[in-house]
Amino acid sequence: MIEILSDTRPEITTLQLQLLRQTSPARKLAMLGQMNQTVITLAFSGLCSRHPDDSAEMLRRRLADLILGSELANRVYGPLIVKN
Repeated sequence: MIEILSDTRPEITTLQLQLLRQTSPARKLAMLGQMNQTVITLAFSGLCSRHPDDSAEMLRRRLADLILGSELANRVYGPLIVKN
């Protein structure tokens, strides 16, 4: 299904898969860590755009809601208190 939606040429997809299969587990884990950090950075940037008046602490708390879900974030950090 990915190939149907992809704009990548089939021979390039084949090459990418070959290279990924040759990659060590340690490198794959490092790549996963980099992707996770990118997602966190993008999410934080989005929060900054949507809530420009929030403090850095409040933005980190909002990020916790996104990453952990509000129920777990409330347990770990306490309730999200939005000041007007």
